[in-house]
Amino acid sequence: QVELVESGGGLVQAGGSLNLSCVDSGRTGSTPAMAWYRRAPGNRRELVAAISSGGSTVYADSVKGRFTISRDNTKNAVYLQMNSLKPEDTALYYCNRGFYSGGVYYRTTNWGQGTQVTVSS
Repeated sequence: QVELVESGGGLVQAGGSLNLSCVDSGRTGSTPAMAWYRRAPGNRRELVAAISSGGSTVYADSVKGRFTISRDNTKNAVYLQMNSLKPEDTALYYCNRGFYSGGVYYRTTNWGQGTQVTVSS
C-alpha cells in the first residue's frame, strides 16, 4: 500500500528551479515530521531537508540557501522548492515520514517511490 506519493521532478537546466510535492495518505490524525532524501547513481541515500510538525527545519549543507522545505498540514503535504539547481543535484528524490527531536531527523521505513530530478549543465 503506497502512502507517500512524490511528484514534480523533471529535467531542468542548471540555474533553474523545481518544486517537489509529497502527499501523505497514511496519516492517522497525527502530524509527523517529514523529510526529503535523495540518491544519485552510485551514491548512498542522503538527507536533503526535514521539517518538524511545528515547522522547524534542517538542511544538508549542500542545499542551504537554495532549497526550502515547507508543509501544508491541511493537505497532508510536504514540498521542496529547489532553486539555483546544479548538475550535482541530479538524483532520485524521496519523501519520508519520521521523527524530529533536538534538531535531528530520524527516518523510518515509510518511503515514497521517488521522483527523478535531472539537472543539465
